[in-house]
Amino acid sequence: MITVSGLELRAGARILLSDTTLRVQPGDRIGLVGRNGAGKTTTLKVLAGEGQPYSGEIDRRGAVGYLPQDPRTGDLQVTARDRVLSARGLDVLMAQMAEIEAKLAISPEDRLVRRYGALEDQFASLGGYAAEAEAARICANLGLPDRVLAQTIGTLSGGQRRRIELARILFRDAAENGGGILLLDEPTNHLDADSITWLRGFLAGHKGGLIVISHDASLLEAVVNKVWFLDATRSVVDVYNVGWKTYQEQRETDERRRRRERANAEKKAGALMAQADKMRAKATKTVAAQNMARRAEKLLSGLEDSRVADKVAKVRFPSPSPCGKTPLTAAGLSKSYGSLEIFTDVNVAVDRGSRVAILGLNGAGKTTLLRMLGGLLKPDTGEIRPGHGLRLGYYAQEHETLDVDRSVLDHMRSAAFEQSDTELRKILGAFLFSGDDVDKPAGVLSGGEKTRLALATLVCSGANVLLLDEPTNNLDPVSREQVLDAIARYPGAIVLVTHDPGAVLALKPDRAILLPDGDEDAWSDDLLELVELA
Repeated sequence: MITVSGLELRAGARILLSDTTLRVQPGDRIGLVGRNGAGKTTTLKVLAGEGQPYSGEIDRRGAVGYLPQDPRTGDLQVTARDRVLSARGLDVLMAQMAEIEAKLAISPEDRLVRRYGALEDQFASLGGYAAEAEAARICANLGLPDRVLAQTIGTLSGGQRRRIELARILFRDAAENGGGILLLDEPTNHLDADSITWLRGFLAGHKGGLIVISHDASLLEAVVNKVWFLDATRSVVDVYNVGWKTYQEQRETDERRRRRERANAEKKAGALMAQADKMRAKATKTVAAQNMARRAEKLLSGLEDSRVADKVAKVRFPSPSPCGKTPLTAAGLSKSYGSLEIFTDVNVAVDRGSRVAILGLNGAGKTTLLRMLGGLLKPDTGEIRPGHGLRLGYYAQEHETLDVDRSVLDHMRSAAFEQSDTELRKILGAFLFSGDDVDKPAGVLSGGEKTRLALATLVCSGANVLLLDEPTNNLDPVSREQVLDAIARYPGAIVLVTHDPGAVLALKPDRAILLPDGDEDAWSDDLLELVELA
């Protein structure tokens, strides 16, 4: 289904993969894992045919469904329902049938009747109205009700657009009887608990090929039967033909074996070199000493490389600038898209150092409200009033504040124009951007790298109010813990939107705003369940 030979991938001068051979066959459900920035997203993109390898051959056979981390825009005027149906060409047929129906109501010409009959036959061969119902069921299972499907893509949040793309891929795969190839990059992002449970079951029963990148260990445990570990330190993919739990055990066993073999070899090589040094003092034993030294070198050269411990970004948030008692307030905010009302008459007051969680089900308008507070979206009614000394820091879940054409360093310059490049490079180094990495355009960064860049720009902002929209998405477990620690330690005000209960526990909110009603209440741990459901 997918065969890879001699594959080499590069990010600038850095080699991600070298001379790699891989195969994906029907029934393979592969978890592609590795630290943030190792090249997982780049690898998946190239396997999908949406990126070019530095060298090597990739042979794809069968339908491929690819879900990237960032939602595709496409035609923003098409409805969400038509976007999903377009996976099988049903959207075009339904539009043509509706057009002819309107003409037949005026003039029932034989030509139109025949044309309508031919379209109807074609529609039926593709599953017809049963297929439309099937698409609606898939969407509902991903938290996309009929009212969302009736909206145009341009009115949806980034999370909703991504779920529409996932629904489209799964709907197309169902037409292949589950025999196609699915390449999914963090498919559980933006899904509530029920949708994640449904997706696990769907993927576990997938008959075709599957490669999934995910930091959701429960998904990997339930779905994958093989693991590809992308080792950034060696530019290789280690293939484990086992499930997730067994992989973790085998990898730890492999590491212990490598360490034991290296320790033993280094001990023997050290003894040989010490003996060789003694023998060199005697002219008659020079050749023997050289042979002994070569044996020591051979002992070390035959060892497998030990994996170097992954570097971890030192995540911290800015020291907040001084501000008044209430640096940010908003009153009477509302937002609608056409006849669809998202929320109305929402009031917000963010006091100095306060901790606010915005809660609500998918589609309730959490990201919309945060974008309004950040000045990226205008409300239909109401106003947002900055208080004395307000400095905002906004972290966007889809990284839309990053300019894909600008470099990593340019983003930092814009965030802190008063700081020198040396100072900015030092901050970037703490976030694992070093050397030529700072000259990369943001558009080529992986999801985890974009997250680190967005967080790095906050560090030098001096913000005293942070607006954080899903800050733990796309992060490996160690990096996630770093972000949670930064949230817990930050002394300024935070307004948080998240599906991650751990982020809420780190925040320790004092208040919650419940959408779409906009009710504000003191925090209660009873609300924690709503975080997972949202």
